[in-house]
Amino acid sequence: MPKVAFPYGRGELVYEIPQSRYGGTLVSDLNTYEPGKSQEELVKEALENPVGSPRLCELAKGKKKIVLIASDHTRPVPSKVIVPQMLQEIRRGNLDADITFLIATGCHRETRAEELAEKFGEEIVRSEKMVIHNCDDTANMVRVGTLPSGGDLILNRLAVEADLLVAEGFIEPHFFAGFSGGRKSVLPGIASRQTVLYNHNGGFIHHPKARTGIIEGNPIHEDMIAAARMANLSFICNVVINSEKQVVYGVSGDVEEAHKKGREFLKGLCGVRSNPSDIVITTNGGYPLDQNIYQAVKGMTAAEATVKKDGVIIMVARSDDGHGGKVFHQTFREQKNLQKMVEGFVATAPEQTIVDQWQSQIFARVLMHAHVIYVSEADDQLVRDLHMTPAHSIEEAVAMADRILEEQGIREGKILGIPDGVSVIVE
Repeated sequence: MPKVAFPYGRGELVYEIPQSRYGGTLVSDLNTYEPGKSQEELVKEALENPVGSPRLCELAKGKKKIVLIASDHTRPVPSKVIVPQMLQEIRRGNLDADITFLIATGCHRETRAEELAEKFGEEIVRSEKMVIHNCDDTANMVRVGTLPSGGDLILNRLAVEADLLVAEGFIEPHFFAGFSGGRKSVLPGIASRQTVLYNHNGGFIHHPKARTGIIEGNPIHEDMIAAARMANLSFICNVVINSEKQVVYGVSGDVEEAHKKGREFLKGLCGVRSNPSDIVITTNGGYPLDQNIYQAVKGMTAAEATVKKDGVIIMVARSDDGHGGKVFHQTFREQKNLQKMVEGFVATAPEQTIVDQWQSQIFARVLMHAHVIYVSEADDQLVRDLHMTPAHSIEEAVAMADRILEEQGIREGKILGIPDGVSVIVE
C-alpha cells in the first residue's frame, strides 16, 4: 500500500492508502529539484546578479535610514540564510547605514521574542534594531496615496520615511494573490488595517482571477504592486523553498521584474494536474503555517480544486494556536447559512470589509463544495463551530469520510494525497 507522509507541526503523520483506493499523490517537483549549490551560494548569486536593478550595495551608498522589511512568524522564510547576506551587501556600500528591521506582520498578532530569535538567530536579534509592525497603531501610520481600486494606501511611517526601502521574502503559490512574495511585503505586510481590509474586499475575493497562480487581471495583485511602487520599495531578495524549507532558488532586484522571474521558475515546478477524487487529504506544509485553523484554509483550497462535489477534504493541521482569528471564529459560530454568508460578503462595500472577511469567504466557498474533516490538536468544539468535523488521526478521519460517502451511495471512494497544499498549483 502506498505510504504518504503528511507534514504535521514539526513532524509528520504517515498514512497507508489501500492500493485499490489510491488516487495518486500531488506533489511539487520542487521537492526533487537539485539546484547544485548550497542555500548560501544561491542567495549570494542572486544578490550579485539582480534583475532590473543595481546591486543592493550600490543602492545603499549615501543612504542614511535604510529599512529592511522582513517576514513574520507565520512565514517559513529562511531569514537566517537571506538576511545576513543582505546586511553584508548594504554595509559593503554603506558601512555607517542606520538599518532598521520592520517585521511585516500585516494584520497578524505580534511576533514574539523567541520567534524572532528562531527566525533570524540570536546574534542578529541582539545586534540589529527591530520594530514589529502594528496595523492598528495609527500614530505611526502615514497616508501615501490612493490605490487603483480607490482605497487609501496607509503605511508604516518607518517605511515611508526611509531613504532606502528593501525587503526579503519567499515566493510560493497564494490562494488569492496568485503568488506570495515581492509586493506583498508592503501590502499587506506593513499596511494599516484599513488598507488591508479594503484590498481584501468581498468583490475582489469573489473575482475569478483572484486565485492560486494567477497574476494577470488579478485585482488584488494590481493594488499590491501599486502599493509597492508608491512606497518606493527599491529592492527585494526573494527565494523559493522546498518541503524541507530549504532554499532551492534565489532572485533579487526590482520588485516586479525579480518577482516575475521567481514565480516563472516556481510555476514550472509546482503545477500539478487535477485528479478528481472522493477524498482528498491535504496539509498546510507543517510548521509554521499549520499553527492555526485560519491559516489552514490555504491548504484546503488545493484540495478544493480536485475533490469531487460533495466529496470529503481531510485537512491535517496541528493548530496549536487554535482558531487564529477571533472574528473568523465568530462568523462561523454565529452564521450557519454559508450561502447567505458569502452573498453578504460579496455585497459588502470595500470600505466596510470586516476583519478576516476574506478568509471566511474563501473558507465558506470550500465548505459549500465539500465536507471538511479536520485532523488537529484543536478543541473539538472549536472545530465544530467552524462547520467541520474534528478528528485526531488520519485513520479516524478516513473512516468518518467513508460514512459520509456511503450516505451518497459511494463505497471505497478514491483517496488522493496532497502532502503540502500550499506548495502546489492544481490545474
